[in-house]
Amino acid sequence: MKFRQHLSENVAPEYGFDAYLAYERLDEIIRVVSQTAPASADLTNRQVSLTMPPPTNAQGVLPQSRSKENIGADYTDENFLKTMDEQMAKVESFTLEQVTALRASLKQIEGELSSLTTEKMRSNVENQTDKVAEDFLRLEKYVNINFMGFHKILKKHDKHIPSKPIKAFYVNRMHGQSWVRGDYSDVVVRLSSIYSSLRNDQVNVDNTGSKSQSFLRSTTKYWVKTEDVSRVKYAILRHLPVFLQKTSTGESDSQMTNSVYLDNDQLELYHGRLDKTPGAIALRLRWYGAGDPKVVFVERKTHREKWTGEVSEKKEIDESEVHQVMTNTYNIAEKKSEMMGNSLGKSQEEADEFETLASEITQVISSKQLVPTMRTQYMRTAFQIPFDATVRVSLDTNLCMISERGYDLKGMRNWHRDPSSVLAANEITRFPHAVLEIKLELTGSNMTPPKWVTDLQNSGMLYEVHKFSKFIHGCAILLPEDVQSVPYWVDDASIRESIIASDGQRILVDANSISSHVGPGSNQIYNHLLPFGHMGDDRVSSAVGRTSTSKAASAGYIHAEDVQKDYGGINFYDADVEGADLVESAVHDDCCDDTCLGWVFPCCTRDNIFRTAAELNVAPTSVQKIEPKVFFANERTYLHWLHHAIVLASVASGILAFTDQDTEDRQMKWAIYYALALLTISLWFCVYALHIYLWRAERIKTRIPGHWDDPRGPLVLGFVLVVALAVNFVTKLYLIATATTSDSTLTEL
Repeated sequence: MKFRQHLSENVAPEYGFDAYLAYERLDEIIRVVSQTAPASADLTNRQVSLTMPPPTNAQGVLPQSRSKENIGADYTDENFLKTMDEQMAKVESFTLEQVTALRASLKQIEGELSSLTTEKMRSNVENQTDKVAEDFLRLEKYVNINFMGFHKILKKHDKHIPSKPIKAFYVNRMHGQSWVRGDYSDVVVRLSSIYSSLRNDQVNVDNTGSKSQSFLRSTTKYWVKTEDVSRVKYAILRHLPVFLQKTSTGESDSQMTNSVYLDNDQLELYHGRLDKTPGAIALRLRWYGAGDPKVVFVERKTHREKWTGEVSEKKEIDESEVHQVMTNTYNIAEKKSEMMGNSLGKSQEEADEFETLASEITQVISSKQLVPTMRTQYMRTAFQIPFDATVRVSLDTNLCMISERGYDLKGMRNWHRDPSSVLAANEITRFPHAVLEIKLELTGSNMTPPKWVTDLQNSGMLYEVHKFSKFIHGCAILLPEDVQSVPYWVDDASIRESIIASDGQRILVDANSISSHVGPGSNQIYNHLLPFGHMGDDRVSSAVGRTSTSKAASAGYIHAEDVQKDYGGINFYDADVEGADLVESAVHDDCCDDTCLGWVFPCCTRDNIFRTAAELNVAPTSVQKIEPKVFFANERTYLHWLHHAIVLASVASGILAFTDQDTEDRQMKWAIYYALALLTISLWFCVYALHIYLWRAERIKTRIPGHWDDPRGPLVLGFVLVVALAVNFVTKLYLIATATTSDSTLTEL
């Protein structure tokens, strides 16, 4: 689709076409100016003459030789630059004007919160808040469209007028302007506060030390596109407040978070975490805020081969004590005494746990010779009701990984890089997506996640990446010579450019390779792990999250812009009839319709693959955790079905073997018919068992969520078998009764 058409179709009626950049005018100037073929300026000449005529163009023709009717006074390169400046200023002014109006509306709503006395007033304020949120999301879409438009027109300028490239200058200029780099996250914080007041959120009692009789804990990580970040934030803050850290100023919804991960020269911890070895640990030093660290959290994460997955333990220390921890000179006994003193008042159990954790951490650092290896840095937005761990959500943006190798540690006194030092390209990698993490801890009888969490997962804005790790990603890219294996997600098409920009291309498959588009390992076996596909199957523009449309988008039937995302009352993408028809045709091409066969075999029905464009947000997105026993259970079920089929076939064969085929006896003839019926049913048992086994094995391999059982097939086959047995029973009774009557008649005669 041409951007001109894309712009005209996505103009917000509330803003009008004049509020957007004049793309057609800029395009027309480029078309006319490119026909004059302007010559490149002489960069070595530092002298000019006011009486010298202008030089000829690239065609050897004087610019004046072209008539004004063909060119026009306004169609010059200087006029293009002037128009660019005017359009950028217009977009910036309009953006600031809208943000000012939104802040004024929020201030008015905040003033009304204290006087809410009736449910009608509360509903009215909630509607006003929803409208402000919708206006903010609409404004972000406006900014994105204009930002893309400037990129497109500058690229076209440099392509058609290569003698005067300007894209690099203007792109850097845009990134410095407030409408692109302005931080308007205070709007999100105020929206969160208003929604929290409307929900009447209550701070729960700190019960972290209590023991729950039963609970379900799960952690899932997703990639989020930059253009979807605000919509995801809005979808969450309608149900959870922004959880500000104690050191936060409250002016922003996010906070700088730094984590320095420790490892040795062999990257022992990296490979253990990558291979998911039972007991594999990760050690990190974390601090919050943009300045120098004052309080540091020492955290150990241990991988467990259990349904709980991972255990995280941490303790808080002063920055001056980091050197002691790193050199195994930390006075644990003294700290334990302080904890049990009057100042802190910790219990004996808590002090013992601290002593055990501190001893184990200092010992493992010393024994494994761990040193600072990798630092992750990002802006974290956390959503949580204080002391309520039922649902916790964190969104990390501006994510980058920094190598902590190559500088003097000075006996572990320097445990992170000097922030004033300039990083080389191979010392930092910037991740192109935001990372969303959803933590659920469900207790009691209700183990079902809240509906809004499921709706968010099904929105098409989240791309689940199983077991994604910032530490593993950074080591694989910035330390390619030291790693023996890399995570599967490095083959994803959407992050390939960021890896190459950090000189990490040696871990990628050669772009000219025609044998395979992915590296050796899991991606050669499974084709569902990469959310945006690989080089040979690039789905960056078509993938819409792990929803029902993923298959249709991957097959090229639809694109992301054909998917209707409706969050906060705004349709950010316009779904048309043609896109719906393509999905509908894909459904009929890929599976049988909802016939009797589809009713017996639900894996063939439309509901088990994907729905029409009007039902795109139905399929769940979460990937289920698979235990090895699940594969064996599937095999056992298959063998059980075959066993029953063999029993039926054996019975039928026995009946046929002991039946005279040429007899005229009605009982013998019925026995033949009955045996053939049992053979047919046993054959159906075999076909059904094989079909269900292959279907279920595919769902297990791809971890497709939903039902893996077939509630209809066994009922149908069982019903058919019961009918056959019942008919045989009734027929036998009839034949016996008939034979008895005949014998009685003969006796009387």
